[in-house]
Amino acid sequence: MACDTAFRIIARRHLDAVIARRDQTISGDPDALHQIRIALTRLRTAILFFFPMVDDAARPGVWTDLKWLHSQFGLVRDLDVAIERIAAANGNELADQLQSWNEKRSKSHHLLARVLQSVRYRRLIELTSNWVESGPWSTRQGKEAVSLRRLSLADHAARQLEQWKKELLRKSRKLDELSVKKRHRLRLLNKRLTYAIESLEDLFADKSLAKQKAVLKHLRKAQRSLGRLNDDTSGRALAKSLNPNGSEARFPFINRKREKKLLRTAAAAYNKLDKSKPFRASDLARSLKADG
Repeated sequence: MACDTAFRIIARRHLDAVIARRDQTISGDPDALHQIRIALTRLRTAILFFFPMVDDAARPGVWTDLKWLHSQFGLVRDLDVAIERIAAANGNELADQLQSWNEKRSKSHHLLARVLQSVRYRRLIELTSNWVESGPWSTRQGKEAVSLRRLSLADHAARQLEQWKKELLRKSRKLDELSVKKRHRLRLLNKRLTYAIESLEDLFADKSLAKQKAVLKHLRKAQRSLGRLNDDTSGRALAKSLNPNGSEARFPFINRKREKKLLRTAAAAYNKLDKSKPFRASDLARSLKADG
């Protein structure tokens, strides 16, 4: 399979997922909101994965629009996660204090629904769809441009996945000493590699490909730990902003013992990832389905 074919398959799938969950998200379904946000992240990951093949004159505009749309989901999703955790930990004990949180969530969702019904959203979907299928990148002439499109997915994937894995491992060193900001960046790198491998999974002829499954196991374990730490940080920030009188003390966010445990789990996962065999084009070539 050539890289241009693979990019269209992967990007189209994620864009279709965004479109499919729009109406449910507008109606207030928190799971649909979460899934559409993931689909947007996966789509942006695909663009990065096949860069510079797709880096044409239209790509910056598409990227900016997708980044803008993704940002519209942030506050609503953070509130969904925080409210769910607080309710699970305290039952109805903090119902009165959560009123302001629910009101903020309702207002934020209303704004998000307007975005998903806007002309800008419809234009974004149309332009992105057209760019994926027949953007300037797909017909650009020149030896390098043609070579990038015709390059086998196995060769490109092996090189890109290994490069992203090495970068992730380098940034994960001394995990317990990283600032909250650097830890957040590490989580995004972890997510990027995870989504890239997952996006290739159904292009594998051998569904039981052991190496990819082992790598994903380590990545997902680290991602869960880093994600929970990020939820703690976001929840604490929300608590401070919505409860300025300090009543957020009973909310289940930021616990030093819990933080250390999650960091140890993530560090152990990265240690195992570091010991995994490198991605090789020959391995991927044997497992990827033939083009068409």
